[in-house]
Amino acid sequence: MWVAIAGGAAICLGAIASSRGETINSIWLVLAAVCSYLLAYRFYGKFIAARVMTLDETRATPAERLENGHDYLPTNKWIVFGHHFAAIAGPGPLVGPVLAAQFGYLPGTLWIIAGAVLGGAVQDFVILFASMRRDGKSLGQMAREEIGKVGGFVALITVLLIMVILLAVVGLVVVNALAGSPWGTFTIAATMPVALFMGLYLRYWRPGKVLECSAIGFALVVASVLGGQWVSGSSSLAPLFTLSSMTIAVAIIIYGFLASSLPVWLLLAPRDYLSTFVKLGVIAMLAVGILAVHPQLEMPALTRFVDGTGPVFAGKVFPFCFITIACGAVSGFHALISSGTTPKMIARETHALPVGYGSMLLESLVAIMAMIASCALQPGVYFAVNSPAGVVGKTAQAAVTTISGWGFPVTTVQMQALAQSVGEVTLFNRTGGAPSLALGMAHIFARGGGGDAVLGFWYHFAIMFEALFILTIIDAGTRVGRFMLQDLLGHVSKPLGRTSWMPGVIGTSAAVVGSWGYFLIQGVRDPMGGINSLWPLFGIANQLLAAIALSVATTILLKMHGVKYLWITCVPLVWLVLVTFSAGWEKIWSPLPRIGFLAQADQVRTGPVVFNARLDAVVCGTFMVLVAIVLADSLRVWYGILRGTRESRVVESPFVVSRLSTEEI
Repeated sequence: MWVAIAGGAAICLGAIASSRGETINSIWLVLAAVCSYLLAYRFYGKFIAARVMTLDETRATPAERLENGHDYLPTNKWIVFGHHFAAIAGPGPLVGPVLAAQFGYLPGTLWIIAGAVLGGAVQDFVILFASMRRDGKSLGQMAREEIGKVGGFVALITVLLIMVILLAVVGLVVVNALAGSPWGTFTIAATMPVALFMGLYLRYWRPGKVLECSAIGFALVVASVLGGQWVSGSSSLAPLFTLSSMTIAVAIIIYGFLASSLPVWLLLAPRDYLSTFVKLGVIAMLAVGILAVHPQLEMPALTRFVDGTGPVFAGKVFPFCFITIACGAVSGFHALISSGTTPKMIARETHALPVGYGSMLLESLVAIMAMIASCALQPGVYFAVNSPAGVVGKTAQAAVTTISGWGFPVTTVQMQALAQSVGEVTLFNRTGGAPSLALGMAHIFARGGGGDAVLGFWYHFAIMFEALFILTIIDAGTRVGRFMLQDLLGHVSKPLGRTSWMPGVIGTSAAVVGSWGYFLIQGVRDPMGGINSLWPLFGIANQLLAAIALSVATTILLKMHGVKYLWITCVPLVWLVLVTFSAGWEKIWSPLPRIGFLAQADQVRTGPVVFNARLDAVVCGTFMVLVAIVLADSLRVWYGILRGTRESRVVESPFVVSRLSTEEI
């Protein structure tokens, strides 16, 4: 059976890699990915679990030893799997592949599959294992213990700075999806009171009635999508929800502050639960839709924009394809989850394989589906939606002339009809990836039944789904950033470090929100659409965080086994360092204004864009310096261990026999 699966993977990968000059069916991508993931899980994942980590079924986990009913609690592995997947599945696997589709379907697809199997899943798995063996300690704490105080402190600072950029970028994706869209804006706005209702319902009105509350919440979400259609057609209500990009940005900043400051049960927990419910349901629907419809990929395998002249974002396929597809292949953000709540919930060590390695493979499959949905669009439509006005022209006619001149024909009549069919005024210059992904998803769902008559519903349902995906990261990420900032400031003033002291909560929440809010406003004001500068910065930051996580993982494996299994984490680490430092160098020093921050500042010369471009260059350079310090400190430790001049003792919690029965988990 496994020989047949391996043969299937090889045939499908060969088919998508060698096809040129003709459209290819999306089923090839699905089969190539699924067969590769099955092989990786069965052989590579189990090899790491058995030989490298030696996961022990009889060893008590932190969830059992430190159980307190609050943070540490032994939990069924499938519930933990769902929690972990929902926590790591942010906008990256949805937006990154859509943006990278400008290079064609081939580079992104190969990187999504190979990167997840050899890099992303390995990082998540090893960090989860390491944290589980160390009482659920965070990535920063493990870096301080395994590498040293300098590396640990720098890692903590780097994580906090990266969180700021991540939250700004995901906020910008929501802004670009909702600007000028009364239907989409009303739908997302309506989910706020729905979440508040669910929080009050479960806490005061019907405690413990989770399924009952879930059914009501889902019904209200569907009603909000239908209500948005009615609002968009109302001459009196539509103007109230037709908001500018700046207004939506300010609203998201206010939401982030409230979500971080209000009690977790009131807004954060019910909203995240609601979004997880919708998230898993829509992903399952998309998978079934792709298998049923199996659309043709209209985008070629490779486009002319592999040379770096792409309109969606500038830069050659190397290194920018690999940092654009962030969470779908390798994501440093996942290491924060793998060393956060998840290791405190795992009941058996052996559960770390499906939770750590398996969840990343599932997220990679989501990225493949996003790639299919975007590449199933006509290329001319794809570029019309995703290209900023500063590149293709500010008028519809200028845009279609430019795009058609690239060899991807599209007309204003075609775009106008498409916009009307989904209930929008225009689809031009809707940068950020979310609108084009929603468009692709809507076409797949509509072909499954209903035709063009239901395109508008499915488009805005997909927009709502993506926005819920992203707002989950904004509210949870802002709260995590507040915790990290309070932890740092607690060394200066003890009251600031207390999460129960409201002045400290409000002050640190405002500081975190103000930081990412500044970059969000900068992206909104950017004439190139913001994504051109901020998404590569996010990708670089996210992959640099993965480099820190893999440095910690490599140190731990070196202490456990010497050089025997070092290649498992060293190979993806070397690749990520090569890719991210190359991309970072280009973003700072490239003489092309569309790529280099400093070149862009020199071209503009006056106005806020100059300051922002130079600030982006400083931020990017700071990230690279901080990660270089962590890498240098790691190399110092590795050299000492290999020379025998440094102790290689593994810092693990003592072995305790598990007393949990099968019924308890």
